[in-house]
Amino acid sequence: MPTVSVGRDRLFDALGQTYEDKEFEDLCFKFGIELDDITTEKAIIRKEKHLKEEESTEDEEVIYKIEVPANRYDLLCLEGLAQALRIFEERQDIPTYTVAGISHESMLKMHVKPETSLIRPYIVCAVLRGVTFDEARYNSFIDLQDRLHQNICRRRTLVAIGTHDLDTIQGPFTYEALPPQEINFVPLKQEESFRADKLMEFYKSDLKLKKYLHIIESSPVFPIIYDRNRTVLSLPPIINGKHSAITLKTKNVFIECTATDLTKAKIVLDTMVTMFSGYCKKKFEVEPVEVIYSDGKSYVCPDLSLYDMKVPLSYINDTIGICLETNEVTRLLKKMQLHAKLSDSADNQCNINVSVPPTRSDVLHPCDVVEDVAIAFGYNEIPKRKPASIKPLALNELSDLIRLEIAMNGFTEVLTWILCSHKENFDMLNRKDDKSAAVIIGNPRSSDFEMVRTSLMPGILKTVGHNKDHPKPIKIFEVGDIALLDDSKDVGARNCRQLAALYCGPNSGFEIIHSLVDRIMEVVGTPFVPVGDNSGYYIKRSDSPEFLPGRQADVIYKGKHVGTFGIVHPEVLENFDITFPCSYVELNMENFL
Repeated sequence: MPTVSVGRDRLFDALGQTYEDKEFEDLCFKFGIELDDITTEKAIIRKEKHLKEEESTEDEEVIYKIEVPANRYDLLCLEGLAQALRIFEERQDIPTYTVAGISHESMLKMHVKPETSLIRPYIVCAVLRGVTFDEARYNSFIDLQDRLHQNICRRRTLVAIGTHDLDTIQGPFTYEALPPQEINFVPLKQEESFRADKLMEFYKSDLKLKKYLHIIESSPVFPIIYDRNRTVLSLPPIINGKHSAITLKTKNVFIECTATDLTKAKIVLDTMVTMFSGYCKKKFEVEPVEVIYSDGKSYVCPDLSLYDMKVPLSYINDTIGICLETNEVTRLLKKMQLHAKLSDSADNQCNINVSVPPTRSDVLHPCDVVEDVAIAFGYNEIPKRKPASIKPLALNELSDLIRLEIAMNGFTEVLTWILCSHKENFDMLNRKDDKSAAVIIGNPRSSDFEMVRTSLMPGILKTVGHNKDHPKPIKIFEVGDIALLDDSKDVGARNCRQLAALYCGPNSGFEIIHSLVDRIMEVVGTPFVPVGDNSGYYIKRSDSPEFLPGRQADVIYKGKHVGTFGIVHPEVLENFDITFPCSYVELNMENFL
């Protein structure tokens, strides 16, 4: 979850009320966010530089570090956070955001060249007129861009935000994609002009910007935005031009968002303009910009209209487990910045008509509305009740019974990783991968987690290998899932519930594992029968490479092969750095149902 740092005094000033730390912490909890830490600016710097704490902190500004939900982009700045809390405490009405009613001829235009489809095909724009900045507002404006870049923008790969002083540039604007050798401009905070390819080299030593260079540096064309006079506004997603940089004196702000995802670009633009339109001369009014493509297609942005949905009152009450009247539900929704009223219904069903403002892009489905009602009502106020119809799955019931039985036989349960390396799952077990069973991770972050296990054996043996100094014997077991490829499933794979147990000691303990198999079969109510009889279970010789030849057996249950047990092969034990002999059993539990 993102953490937003805001000055306590400025936040209280925006809220119009002061709180004790505990009071504010309780308010955050009720609203569904968390006061994570109370610190100071100097304390944060000292912590980052590992400096000694100073005794006196009375003259330092108190900073609240607040955790907010990852999908609540409107809470990533002080303005949005303060507004949401004021509305939640019913001390402010929900703002009405409007698009300025200007003629099509006077509307600013952004012309998009077809070459941009090779790199970042989408752009959305808007204008904030008559903005009044002070140092705190300016810093908050910049901080919101950074937080959006790290959150929904996915480090600028999906969306990159550019903000410009509109009074220093002239429309119409053009969004182009050119070879880097043809792009020259003075970037932000620099004095000399750079060619775009040289700029990539220059910023490789910049701690902040070097992590974004990979997005475009290998492309034959770079995205670039010009004004009417061919003045460079920005080289997205890397850097803005110096010429149009905003300052404390800026009154009219031009905002552009280039993107590979148009939906996210619109959300980012809506968030930027709604959070800071409150500082405009005409509060909560945004000037639109028309984006025109070379094929004649165009659209006007931003779209600040409300999104409507109907939610049955019964759905809200049944899901939360409460019984609220329509008026109370609409009041609770307004506390969460959602317009709500009773909807006329022809089928005599009581529906709530919910209108979602552009600040609440996280509300996509009626279940999101239910969540907001529950938050506003108070999770701690929801009466506790035991659902009458919920029963555990038969497989889980069997798993729990088997766990209890094996534990009573002196085995200790372990829990191992579901992901493992390809080497552990095959080579270290003397197995060959025929590419027919294993689910491989497409882009693993580590060689230790390359695939989903096809057996519980690697995890069990690794556990013993890492605890080889533990007093012997070691008797452990695990009940868990594996994954196998299966073309008959819509996802191409299926889970299988497995049971595995291992004995490690001075001797192999083969008879102990064999007796455990017999006990499990006795618990599930299956008799031991002669070979070929499908009314119970029997064992027959096996030839699995992970076990010692002649000291292993397959378990056949009602005609199906359900598992194997035996003495683990010395080569396998050596691969896992185990110096004592081991016996092991693994059974598929789903066949017992």
